[in-house]
Amino acid sequence: MKWSLIWIMGLFSLSYAQDRPNVIFILVDDLGWKDVGFMGSSYYQTPHLDQLASESLVFTQGYAGASNCAPSRAVLMSGQATPRHGVYTVSPSTRGKSHNRKLIPTPNTRHLSDSLTTLAEAFKAGGYVSGHFGKWHVGKDPLKQGFDVNKGGSAKGNPGKGGYFSPYNVASLPDGPEGEYLTDRLTTESIRFIQENQDTSFFVYLPFYTVHTPLMGPKELVGKYMDLPPQNGQGHKKHYAAMVERMDANVGRIMATLKELDLSNTLIIFSSDNGGIASISRQWPLRAGKGSYYEGGIRVPLLFHWPERIKAGQNDQCPFTFLDMYPTLLGLLDLPIPDSHPLDGVDLSTVLVDDSYDNELHKRFLIWHFPIYLQAYKKGQDDSRDPFFRTRPGSIIRQGEWKLHQYFENNELELYNIPQDPGERINLAKVHPDKVSELLKTLNQWRESYQAPVPTELNPDFQP
Repeated sequence: MKWSLIWIMGLFSLSYAQDRPNVIFILVDDLGWKDVGFMGSSYYQTPHLDQLASESLVFTQGYAGASNCAPSRAVLMSGQATPRHGVYTVSPSTRGKSHNRKLIPTPNTRHLSDSLTTLAEAFKAGGYVSGHFGKWHVGKDPLKQGFDVNKGGSAKGNPGKGGYFSPYNVASLPDGPEGEYLTDRLTTESIRFIQENQDTSFFVYLPFYTVHTPLMGPKELVGKYMDLPPQNGQGHKKHYAAMVERMDANVGRIMATLKELDLSNTLIIFSSDNGGIASISRQWPLRAGKGSYYEGGIRVPLLFHWPERIKAGQNDQCPFTFLDMYPTLLGLLDLPIPDSHPLDGVDLSTVLVDDSYDNELHKRFLIWHFPIYLQAYKKGQDDSRDPFFRTRPGSIIRQGEWKLHQYFENNELELYNIPQDPGERINLAKVHPDKVSELLKTLNQWRESYQAPVPTELNPDFQP
């Protein structure tokens, strides 16, 4: 039934496809909010992205769908909040040592259900041909979830040991010449797809495996960084710096291809699936990193580039989450909304194209629900709430300047004023009890409306 609807919608949309822009979505894995020059890094060298950002609209408060990869990508591709699809983490939800977990966490759903209409399927319904190049991680095969071409995508979440150099350990990607670099190869495949489909409307989804571990940079770039001392918590991992620079160079290759083929009518989105790993690269002043629901774990670089359509060379303070991506792209491109597939984000296309958009959008509430555990990467080095876990089961709500954390084990509450305290160091819960009550009421109403699970069963292995 779903596919017949998509086919019918596609017939209606096909005649308009040629007038619509091509779309390229570049998603980097585990790239921190401040790991690029245009977001303030003085260490990592990203000249191509910095140039692109100068011609784009940059959201300084861009937010991932979750603080780790699988749920964030599930939110992005489904346009739905985590309680709808149940992808809360990379399985299992019982992460960390059992004796440190007070509650039995909510069971995790590994992948998106095929019954959901993915963003790729929505593009297909609009007459786009779509190609996937890189990490999928929300299903076994992108070809069964809306894509026409797949190079490198599977259920796998990283390229494996030695996987950044050919011969690869990546499904659906034949080996290249020995020593070929994976990020280069995925870009080459993307460029080939663009060249082959330049006369139609295409959607390129390029979710690089980089800069996910294992940290493996090209040898010549690693050597370049050896004599560059770290700055502001960044640069003590030389392979990481090399991976960032090589990723940037490949973004430059994409831009050069578009110029060469005169494909200026192309919408480009660039972002990361979650915050960076705190022990690898700090995002100061933001606190913590991947796996945490402090700002360092969920805030990501985010830009939109569409010549003569999207405001260029500007930064916008409006919060933008991955939940908003699906409805915003449909709104920008005038694509039909899928039947029987509720979208939980907001169409922010007016923010992208209209200087007079409604500023009330700044004050809407954003919610992340995470009823599970994520163990620490390095005990005491994650800048998280405690040394054992990057996060414990809880919900987080941001509305305007305020952000409330609620953790379920002991109903612990943390309230922060984000503009004044982006590092979330000063808990104001006892200072502003009325604001806590107001946000808790909204949070409880949201959980009730989504039937969001809240774990309450005590773990018999727990040792206080």
